[in-house]
Amino acid sequence: MTRRVRRKVAKKGKDDAVSLSYLEIEVEDLGLERNGDVDWTSLPDDTVIQLFSCLNYRDRASLSSTCKTWRVLGASQCLWSSLDLRAHKFDTATATSLASRCVYLQKLRFRGAESADAIIHLQAKNLREISGDYCRKITDATLSVIVARHEALESLQLGPDFCERITGDAIKAIALCCPKLKKLRLSGIKDVYADAINALAKHCPTLVDIGFLDCLNVDEAALENVSSVRFLSVAGTSNMKWDVVSHLWHKLPKLIGLDVSRTDIGSAAISRLLSSSLSLKVLCALNCPVLEEETSISTTKTNGKLLLALFSDIFRELSSLFAETSNKGRNMFLDWRCSKNKDKNLNEIMTWLEWILSHTLLRTAESNPQGLDNFWLKQGAALLLSLMQSSQEDVQERAATGLATFVVIDDENASIDRGRAEAVMRDGGIRLLLNLAKSWHEGLQSEAAKALANLSVNANVAKAVAEEGGINILAALARSMNRLVAEEAAGGLWNLSVGEEHKAAIAEAGGVKALVDLIFKWSSGGDGVLERAAGALANLAADDKCSMEVAIVGGVHALVMLARNCKFEGVQEQAARALANLASHGDSNSNNAAVGQEAGALEALVQLTRSPHEGVRQEAAGALWNLSFDDRNREAIAAAGGVEALVTLAQSCSNASPGLQERAAGALWGLSVSEANSIAIGREGGVAPLIALARSDAEDVHETAAGALWNLAFNHSNALRIVEEGGVPALVHLCSSSLSKMARFMAALALAYMFDG
Repeated sequence: MTRRVRRKVAKKGKDDAVSLSYLEIEVEDLGLERNGDVDWTSLPDDTVIQLFSCLNYRDRASLSSTCKTWRVLGASQCLWSSLDLRAHKFDTATATSLASRCVYLQKLRFRGAESADAIIHLQAKNLREISGDYCRKITDATLSVIVARHEALESLQLGPDFCERITGDAIKAIALCCPKLKKLRLSGIKDVYADAINALAKHCPTLVDIGFLDCLNVDEAALENVSSVRFLSVAGTSNMKWDVVSHLWHKLPKLIGLDVSRTDIGSAAISRLLSSSLSLKVLCALNCPVLEEETSISTTKTNGKLLLALFSDIFRELSSLFAETSNKGRNMFLDWRCSKNKDKNLNEIMTWLEWILSHTLLRTAESNPQGLDNFWLKQGAALLLSLMQSSQEDVQERAATGLATFVVIDDENASIDRGRAEAVMRDGGIRLLLNLAKSWHEGLQSEAAKALANLSVNANVAKAVAEEGGINILAALARSMNRLVAEEAAGGLWNLSVGEEHKAAIAEAGGVKALVDLIFKWSSGGDGVLERAAGALANLAADDKCSMEVAIVGGVHALVMLARNCKFEGVQEQAARALANLASHGDSNSNNAAVGQEAGALEALVQLTRSPHEGVRQEAAGALWNLSFDDRNREAIAAAGGVEALVTLAQSCSNASPGLQERAAGALWGLSVSEANSIAIGREGGVAPLIALARSDAEDVHETAAGALWNLAFNHSNALRIVEEGGVPALVHLCSSSLSKMARFMAALALAYMFDG
């Protein structure tokens, strides 16, 4: 008898309702052996190829290496029609190794000048689309060689960062080498002069989409000669002669969409373009300050054309493109994507609009101009969420990045706008971002994780992320082999771990081990991911149970390794903070002793107290303070030069933050429990800075300084030093005026022991 496997499938019942059923499949049909093991190599080729198509390039390569059959299938033409190399080190050697698989490559995304130099070594002569970012160092020579080797090129996009070293000469080379070019979008060119534009007009007869974005100069008159253009964007470009534009561009016979967002265009030029152009259907002028300040714009006649600006209802304007009344409201983009009766011209307009809106919204969010709160709350957030559902991957990425950016109001202090964050949550943004984070496209994973991380600074959003299953998703992404994905996921866990209610969930999702593994995986060359991982572990280590989990999975060793070897101050600060929190649980666990016993831990922390960065010094002193509660650690810190280092720190922090002052005095207090250390502190000059700290305005500093002076007062020589350095008036003042009961008590004890002898 043949053994059968029961597998759930969906089938339609009455009224086409989908119900669960079971499909019985013969074991032999699946190539299953009698012992129940699956012979995966016997799967149909198209099934394997479909499986490969759902994996990223790294996983495809790993799977291809398992056997000869899959190696052949892994090299199938359909799997290598597009390539996204942004997250990978792509140099000449890598390109050469990939060349045999790139014969039929049609679409390529890359990042940086080194990757640009290596493109020609792919020998992908059939390339149709090239898109690059981080292009500041790409030169005319590099770009000219690329286009010369890819004459079939139809689309070239470089940006959104500025192409500072590319000039009009490279644009002429593009025109001469790529006669089939249909789309050209370049950002940050200094001078797009007439000869370059005229070359495009002469040699690229099918060029329909031009974007010269954030350029310094563009020859307005020459653009009139590109009669094939249907969509034109000069968003962010300065020094435009709008009078010339309004008198010439309306003559472009095929121009349907024009984007002048983020420029200084005024209402007169807008009115003339809308009234004079016979073909123009959409004019996008978002974030144009001059236009928005002119009161006459409210009476401008659009002559049936769409004018998209900050003062217009963008969703309502866009919905007028549709004949069906159902395409109204904020689901307009989604309705268009799901529409069965699609008009080709409408599709082109909507596809272009998605691209230029995502670009402009991101640029606007990055510059964060004043006075846009109302726009972001009423339209901007909803637009970004709608664009996140685009079928264009780069639009989705920019929309997610826009969400991550527009909520931030103070990047340095990690402050976000509560209203904007909760607007994203109300409109279903958390679920959309989590769905993007589960995509196999690593670019989408990275940007979605970044947005979730930033939004989770808000406690209400963090709660929603956790309730929607976001912790498990972020913990899984933290295991990614893609450093950018892992970095953003670690940032998300860092912000979520601020909430006490989320710490246990992060541990249960395997987040602690994932974070520790990140430190070992990216121990060199990954400052961003290391800082985020250490920061998340620092938050988790403040919880007793989580701190034990950190120690069990090797966190102590990982954090000490960072404290010893990493030179980036952000990583040093978070590693020291994590070690401080690990050592803060007293007798409830053994982590205090474990940190002290880790080779090089105490020496590294002592060294960090000499850091030029106050945050690093503060956290290192805090760690030494906590560690000094253990008898063996106390003596080992002194042996590692801790007394001298902490006295020096106390002497230098009279004008420092109260947090640093408290920890410096606290560490000396902890060390001074030992008589030998107390004598050493007095001998090294520790009395005077402690007295100075006792005069601080901060209550917490009062407590630690008075506590340290109390311990020192047990020694006769130190008691005399306290008197000689003016400590008596300072302690008397604490006794009588400090708001801290503990400080008053400690000061009284210090005075009592000083004069008891």
